[in-house]
Amino acid sequence: MEWRDRDGVRWLEASLPGATAAFSTRAGGASEPPFDGLNLGALTDDGAEAVTENRRLLAAALGFEPEAVAFGHQVHGAELLTHGEPPLRCSFAPKDGVAAQRKPDGGSTPLADGHVLTAAGVAGLVFVADCVPVALSGPGGAAILHCGWRGLAAGIVARGVAATGATGAAVGPSIGPCCYEVGPEVLAPFERLGDGIAAGRMLDLPEVARRLLTEAGVERVELSGHCTSCEPGLFFSHRRDRGRTGRQAGLAWLEAGED
Repeated sequence: MEWRDRDGVRWLEASLPGATAAFSTRAGGASEPPFDGLNLGALTDDGAEAVTENRRLLAAALGFEPEAVAFGHQVHGAELLTHGEPPLRCSFAPKDGVAAQRKPDGGSTPLADGHVLTAAGVAGLVFVADCVPVALSGPGGAAILHCGWRGLAAGIVARGVAATGATGAAVGPSIGPCCYEVGPEVLAPFERLGDGIAAGRMLDLPEVARRLLTEAGVERVELSGHCTSCEPGLFFSHRRDRGRTGRQAGLAWLEAGED
């Protein structure tokens, strides 16, 4: 992965077969503390106008219009949405002038923790603040997955790989084994993956994702090596900041001519 910067926005970028992945940071943006600066989460206590501007800034830095960036309401599950050409069911395009992501009973945002892209010109996005963003690509398209421990246990990685025929993957910044102490109910679903998944109660979520990707047949997996909890200058962290924090993102898209 390589660092990219444009107009104050900074992100990690990974090349995948026929696709690109990007993992945003908190650098740049319009939000005030404790959400400074590039908070993308509308379901935080941040101002809607700031979130709208942050979403516009990120989309522009990556070369997309807000209308071409798809997301869902994440519920720590394994459901995937598939997107072709716009219009998208839910995007960064502001509603009534500001970012809108009403809760599910509002009916505006579909429930999903992953996105499959089958056409160039659109990007899928997941919000993260410790969970693992996983980008995939293969003959069937590209995908981006929001992988908390529940989603990983529910099989979201295998579903993403099956949907895309993935041959390459990039695992973005997330909370690391240095900072992720969990209980036995969290450790139990991953014991079958073998030694090295945890040291005592400290679970290695990126390694869980890597092993699940390998198990599903992905040939090449790249890990960022960044811990969101350890790097407050770069990343939001739900655990470190005790819930009052912003959201960064993982994104994936197909390159033109590869859809």
